Amino acid sequence: MKDGPEARPRGPIPIEEIRAARERIAGFVHRTPLLRLDGDDAPAEIYLKLENLQPVGSFKLRGASNAMLAMPRERLDRGVWTASAGNMAQGVAWQARRLGLRCTVVAPDHAPEAKLGAIRRLGGQVVLAPFQQWFEILRTHTFDGMSGQFIHPVSDPAVMAGNGTIALEILEDLPGVDALVVPYGGGGLSCGIASAIRALAPRVRVYACEVETAAPLAASLAAGAPTPIDYRASFVDGIGGPFVLPDMWPLASRLLDGSLVVSLAEVADAIRLLAMRQRVIAEGAGAAPVAAALAGKAGRGKVACIVSGGNIDPAKLAKILAGGMP
Repeated sequence: MKDGPEARPRGPIPIEEIRAARERIAGFVHRTPLLRLDGDDAPAEIYLKLENLQPVGSFKLRGASNAMLAMPRERLDRGVWTASAGNMAQGVAWQARRLGLRCTVVAPDHAPEAKLGAIRRLGGQVVLAPFQQWFEILRTHTFDGMSGQFIHPVSDPAVMAGNGTIALEILEDLPGVDALVVPYGGGGLSCGIASAIRALAPRVRVYACEVETAAPLAASLAAGAPTPIDYRASFVDGIGGPFVLPDMWPLASRLLDGSLVVSLAEVADAIRLLAMRQRVIAEGAGAAPVAAALAGKAGRGKVACIVSGGNIDPAKLAKILAGGMP
């Protein structure tokens, strides 16, 4: 089914909607800690916003919960579905189980088993699709055979408002923050956060972060227009794609201060450092901002990195901790 036109962003998310989202989801999500990264060998004061500590292991519970709780119950009675590599799916499935709703997830066929297993444990039904076909759902908002209410993982303004609540917490916990580094998958997290920052602290820089094998935003910003890339799947499965979503390009190009691109090796090093130094388990997408900050790409001063999730396959984590590359 197609979702309504109200589920496509028309501009930055109003700060009033982000504040309302905070009240709406307060009983379901954690106010996650903001901890300074140990050590004095970094080019900046690096702080970690630990969204990997949410009940589903990622920030996605914020947006999924706000979108579903803001809807009239009758729109949800036929069930919900989403398109997700795993983390949004868990957020939607978690809230659907609490509300007694049927939940279906269309996932790309390379989604990690750790995430697929978690979806099923939460009661979600999983349908696998080839990556290119799956990514098209994010653009078209449709998939044959699906029924019920579609919860778009990226461009639904209510999802972005829920994501933006992260910025409210960072500004309260670190008023002197100079820059935020946010993983960029489809743009819903970075644009939700940037909407709040532009309204409340416009001096603060907000950077997207992408990995070298899947960085369509960096290519598009360099070209001044949406530019498709040669996407390559990797262990950094929570971010990246072959193109910037048309719904999100106007927002991302207006709200973000650029895209910081890191290598797979830098991400693996950041995962290893977070585990060994900070006792934090991060998936590739969650460690990418830390990699960018450690490389000095976000500048000096106080840099807050969104550790967006910690849902990484144990075998991949073990290989990285042993010094290898999945």
